[in-house]
Amino acid sequence: MALEQSLKNSENSLIGESPELNGVIWAAKITAASDVTVLIQGESGSGKEVFAKLIHSGSKRSLQKLVSVNCAAIPENLAESMLFGHVKGAFTGAVSHQQGYIQSADRGTLFLDEIGELSLPIQAKLLRFLESAECQKVGSTSTEKVDVRVIVATNRDLRTEIVKGTFREDLFYRLHIVPLEIPPLRERTGDLQILLKHFNQSLAAQYGVKPTVYSKSAIKCLKAYTWPGNVRELRNLCERMSILLAGKTIEVDNLPAEIKNVQKPVQDTIVSLPEAGLSLEKLEIELIQQALDKTSGNRSRAARLLGLTRDTLLYRMKKYTLS
Repeated sequence: MALEQSLKNSENSLIGESPELNGVIWAAKITAASDVTVLIQGESGSGKEVFAKLIHSGSKRSLQKLVSVNCAAIPENLAESMLFGHVKGAFTGAVSHQQGYIQSADRGTLFLDEIGELSLPIQAKLLRFLESAECQKVGSTSTEKVDVRVIVATNRDLRTEIVKGTFREDLFYRLHIVPLEIPPLRERTGDLQILLKHFNQSLAAQYGVKPTVYSKSAIKCLKAYTWPGNVRELRNLCERMSILLAGKTIEVDNLPAEIKNVQKPVQDTIVSLPEAGLSLEKLEIELIQQALDKTSGNRSRAARLLGLTRDTLLYRMKKYTLS
């Protein structure tokens, strides 16, 4: 099935029409056709695993297995064995030869979610595998070739983890070939009504009930909420409403307290105007440069940090001859 059709049909897919989302979808569709390593970045609940599945389904490996691994759920003392396999007698309890997740994904795709949770020694061994495509089981003196396409995901800022010493810089750059950053739901609230309609209809069909609808005031309230759990949190809300208030119109009073009682935080002063004054042009240049530095030159992300559209940022960069 083509990637775009998969996107439309997937229950938890990243449905929407916002430029922020469409840009990532476009990059994923192109990336799927190659075997390049992909780094998916995004907050919890934003749909990283869905993107991994969509990339796999649009690749030449789609008829082979997609092996998904939650690195955060692997016990540290078993991580090497579970990823790379082991031979009989390698350690107490190793009563037979055992394939690891990597060998299980041979000719297919390996998806490593929460890659930042792996220990430094395992990161080193993963780097060696990515560079050589050779896998060495625990307790073995030989290596074996494994043909695997690797997709990784994280909700951490790996550059920050590098500075903290918890993530290898060389592994980061080996993974950072095609980075895909999924925008959080709060940055694409224009997609909220599209998602609501999709979830309400699919959940109504699942439970055999009439779909719920949301009043204008309820939708306004939903758009004001920051959605820390992203699309997953929205779907959970829709499921709750579909069960408890099937076929009803959802009003503000029906929404959970954390949503209907949301208040916009009082913003502290970001910049204090000095008595001697300042150059607004120099300040703008400095902020643009900081945003570009923080995002390693990613102009779409830099624009979001500054609260601008990408076109507006490009215009101002051109105006100030910034590269």
